[in-house]
Amino acid sequence: MVRVIMGEKGTGKTKKLIELINDAASQEAGNVVCIEAEKTMTFDIHYHVRLIVAGEYPIASYEAMRGFISGLYAGNYDISHIFIDNLLSIVDGKCDHEAEKFLDWAEKFSADHGVRFTVSMSEDPAHATDGIKKYL
Repeated sequence: MVRVIMGEKGTGKTKKLIELINDAASQEAGNVVCIEAEKTMTFDIHYHVRLIVAGEYPIASYEAMRGFISGLYAGNYDISHIFIDNLLSIVDGKCDHEAEKFLDWAEKFSADHGVRFTVSMSEDPAHATDGIKKYL
């Protein structure tokens, strides 16, 4: 399952994401991971959540993000939910077909491995492709 939270800067995406992360940490039996663009959520999320600052790793493309997530899962099969805050900023991407292909990959990864994804994107939802809209 892939869920996208999309909105322009200042619309409350990160606040909503923090609530979802904390709910997942208290309710899910598996491990919860949050990948964020910059170190901003350290004191806002539950201490059981594995917080990863993407800027500390060379994740500059969707391909690199797919490899990073695959490596995380290969090292920990107990991951049940991966949150990605501000995906477009992390991979320096746009709300286009490349983002759509990444979300489709995440959906397949989710089905194959039982890992849920919640992804936030700083973009007006009106600019989303039809392929991205199905995850909103």
